[in-house]
Amino acid sequence: MGRAAQTISFALLVSSAYLLLAMPLLTQDSPVPSILPTKIQVEIIPALPFWALISLGAYLLGRLGLGVLRFNDTKEAYTELMEQIDGAKKKLDQRKVRWD
Repeated sequence: MGRAAQTISFALLVSSAYLLLAMPLLTQDSPVPSILPTKIQVEIIPALPFWALISLGAYLLGRLGLGVLRFNDTKEAYTELMEQIDGAKKKLDQRKVRWD
């Protein structure tokens, strides 16, 4: 199973579990008895998607911050970049383009 199929199946599993928990909220006269206390269903279940979105954003920002923090420059990358810049300047000079 590919990564996309795993992600889609996980998303379907989570969304169906959420809808199962939120179903008594969607239909007031539900014939299915609730498995959770009313306070949890009214106050916590509706806030779960927002909590999940904020948690995902915090996780991704943390990963980005750690990536920036651990980013290390190398002397070889600097010299390669400077060579590419010099080559681009020479090409612009050959075409008589001002690059100041």
